[in-house]
Amino acid sequence: MRIRPGVAAWLLVLVLCFPDPAPAQNASPEALRAANELFSILSKDVVGQMADQMIAQIWPPIEQRLRSGANVDDATLMELRGELARIMRTYLMEVLKEGPVIYARHFTVQELQDLIGFYHTPTGQKALHELPQVTAELFGYIRPRLETVQKETADAFARILRERGYGK
Repeated sequence: MRIRPGVAAWLLVLVLCFPDPAPAQNASPEALRAANELFSILSKDVVGQMADQMIAQIWPPIEQRLRSGANVDDATLMELRGELARIMRTYLMEVLKEGPVIYARHFTVQELQDLIGFYHTPTGQKALHELPQVTAELFGYIRPRLETVQKETADAFARILRERGYGK
């Protein structure tokens, strides 16, 4: 059996990035209520900020390819970027729907209430405003390195699979 090097790397990415979610029954109803309250605070403006930051990082190479490869005009580029923003916001809102269940599994009711209290403080409000930017900056450092990690992983997987008789 021959496994292409890129396939091995993507298998690792799938396992690491998309683990099976833990069952929701681990969270108490009180914890779920508190987590929902917390998420109502966290997701007010955060989704828009996260989407804007992600788009700011991924759009320039897309725009460059569209301008050079297809000679797309400015009006079309604006429409395409707007559609990308709509899709990203929708996607992030869908993903964040699972947030309260996850938080309720990891934090006690008291800890969730403490977090809610924190986000009502000036420092908590600043954190809500700044964390999307911080996350985007971190993503900016991670993104260029992912190709190297993928290649290293693919090479290591291919080597191990070859040594075990699965590849040529």
